[in-house]
Amino acid sequence: MTSPPQPSSTFKHTWAFKARFRRGAFGWKGSRLAIERIDEALREILLVARVDSALAAEGAVSFLEKLSPAVSDVDSSSGSLGNATWSAVERLVPVIAEADVSDKVRNKWLERLFDAIQEDDPPYLENLGAHWGSLCASQNLAGEWADQLLPSVHNVLNARGNGVFGYFAGTSACYSALFAANRHDELLAVVAMNPNPIWSDLRWAGKVLVAKGQIDEAIEMMTQRSGMNTDPVALARFAEDALLSVNRRSDAFDKYALLANQAQSHIGTYRALIKKYPELDPQKLFAYLVNAHPGEEGKWFATAKTLKLFDEATRLAWASPCDPRTLTRAAKTHATSHPEFALECALAAVHWIAMGHGFDMTPLDVIEPWDIAQRIGPSLGKQDRVLEALGVALSQGVQSAWVRKVLSIP
Repeated sequence: MTSPPQPSSTFKHTWAFKARFRRGAFGWKGSRLAIERIDEALREILLVARVDSALAAEGAVSFLEKLSPAVSDVDSSSGSLGNATWSAVERLVPVIAEADVSDKVRNKWLERLFDAIQEDDPPYLENLGAHWGSLCASQNLAGEWADQLLPSVHNVLNARGNGVFGYFAGTSACYSALFAANRHDELLAVVAMNPNPIWSDLRWAGKVLVAKGQIDEAIEMMTQRSGMNTDPVALARFAEDALLSVNRRSDAFDKYALLANQAQSHIGTYRALIKKYPELDPQKLFAYLVNAHPGEEGKWFATAKTLKLFDEATRLAWASPCDPRTLTRAAKTHATSHPEFALECALAAVHWIAMGHGFDMTPLDVIEPWDIAQRIGPSLGKQDRVLEALGVALSQGVQSAWVRKVLSIP
């Protein structure tokens, strides 16, 4: 494990990442290596930040300058590289923004970063402009950058108004600088010049209205102007954040929380909501989520099991199709600690296989839960329950003939 650098008034550091981030350093198939090198660079910069904030910020600026040229030739079709570069920007912005340096030094950094944005192709630094106001670190410097960028933004928007496509890579930075400079009305006027603003631009107008306390107007404006191609999740997150900013928590939860906090898994969604709304009763929140997805109760089985809501998990396992392998794993894991729950999981696994559910089922997928049920059932005095559940499955299931054959049942 690397030891943190020791504090010193003359602390110096030779950046290891600089030798690794040459233009075209990784090649077409270098996505995995590039991501590893990005992680290494972040660790190096954040380690230095513990000792010298200004030196770490200088390193962060240098890294962001080198990032796009170094990975421009890498195959990014999987999206992993884009996620890594986006995350790198998000983690380094605070390092630069919080450094204690003069406006002169900071402005030099901003000039270098702006040049990097102009040369960013493919766009790996596209989220950097949205943080421009934070990077300026002062209202005065933000105002200077807004004055510098506004003419180009006006030229592009005027051209669009005349039916000529125009693009300026500094548009987001301009909006961010205007917002940080507290020139809110001016920002609203600029955004209004574009009859069809993209979401990232329109969001600044929404932020202005929120800052003015016009929460409902902000949500209405974003809803009306965002267009049919806007991601509804992004709109829900904006609305939820706006309502939470003025402590309208009930409105935020009832109207937007479910969509705004959808994660890649059901347990992820639950955890995101309980973290954001700790005032909610955990079991009532879980029941709310299940009821919000009628016909998909079985998909919440794993979440109920993880939360140790075993009675509810049992109900969900039978309420609608549930992955048989997930049920079997639960039966094996809880056979000793919660045998009645394990028995129901094993029986439900056989039931849903007989009903035709589960991907690419094999004979072992049937035999394993049936063996568990045969072992646990008699020990609990529930052999009748085992036979009853099997009888239902074999009389109704579209795969019942195959299950009979696997289990050697006439």
